[in-house]
Amino acid sequence: MDLNLSVLAGRLAAPPEIRAFEGGSRLVRYLVTVRSDEPRRRVDVLPVTLWDPPDALVDAEPAAGHRVWVVGTMQRRFWSGSEGRRSRLEIVADQVCLRPDPVDVPDQR
Repeated sequence: MDLNLSVLAGRLAAPPEIRAFEGGSRLVRYLVTVRSDEPRRRVDVLPVTLWDPPDALVDAEPAAGHRVWVVGTMQRRFWSGSEGRRSRLEIVADQVCLRPDPVDVPDQR
């Protein structure tokens, strides 16, 4: 059995890029920063694409540093450029959830 499932919890590296197409579809591109300590300390910035996002996500206009959770699949995209054939890996999101920072959450006690 094969499984292609990606789950990220990180922060936006930049504000999202939103594109609207003539047919009515919308595309949102995020750059998500994910920090790891094991096996060595590193920071990865991963491209995330979400097709036809809900209006609430588009209207939110999150800034760089906003916490985000992403669920989707990994995909390799190919294109031709001046340097020849190129590719990159990206997450094609099924779900994106903007999360409040812990300091923004009211005390529930």
